[in-house]
Amino acid sequence: MTQWVRFEHKGGIGFGTLEDDSIAVHSGDMFSNPKPTGATIALAAVKLLTPCVPGKMIALWNNFHALAAKLKAAIPDEPLYLVKAASSYLAAGEPIRRPQGYSGKIVYEGELGIVIGKRCSNAGEAEAAGCIFGYTCINDVTAADTLTKNPAFAQWTRAKSHDTFGVFGPAIATGLDPATLSVRTVLNGVEKQNYPVADMILPPVKLVSLLSKDMTLMPGDVIACGTSVGVGAMKEAHNVV
Repeated sequence: MTQWVRFEHKGGIGFGTLEDDSIAVHSGDMFSNPKPTGATIALAAVKLLTPCVPGKMIALWNNFHALAAKLKAAIPDEPLYLVKAASSYLAAGEPIRRPQGYSGKIVYEGELGIVIGKRCSNAGEAEAAGCIFGYTCINDVTAADTLTKNPAFAQWTRAKSHDTFGVFGPAIATGLDPATLSVRTVLNGVEKQNYPVADMILPPVKLVSLLSKDMTLMPGDVIACGTSVGVGAMKEAHNVV
């Protein structure tokens, strides 16, 4: 497994791979034949950024069997999703801010994220598999009370696109099988979610294929695969990992 990160160091932005407590610096394009420069930087000497800069973040709803059963929701045969605003992106470990004028619940949703590495349009599953660069961690933060604020319209995009509500990173992992993974969400040292990715209704390759038939996926785009049971509210000064 390789872990790719983006970082800020001495006023510049770079990227590379994690090697214990240091970063092996690369040049070029992370998604297209990146080259190691031979330089290394201590991890403690940099500020980690979001590991990529997505043109869009697509966020799934009702994509795990366990949560669908809990909610008594029908199993979808196609992706049910929204798009989070680019202005919501936040690096892992940075503070999530309460929206001005909003006093309701702010909810964490730990999720697997798919990072696209190649342009993907109208792709079959074999092609879609080759368009996945790697995987990252996501907290798909939600202003829960906004969702049903207006009975005439469910405000999914508004509730999930506030500044700092699109948390992902710190790294993109490549060379692993997502079906072997579990997603853990820890709030103030207490585990709140721990569910297997294998319970996903539409697994990563199928998901990328289907989404690519709705819209072109570009290098750096991120797909938040949806969450499972254990979602709950955060309060000020809580620490979520």
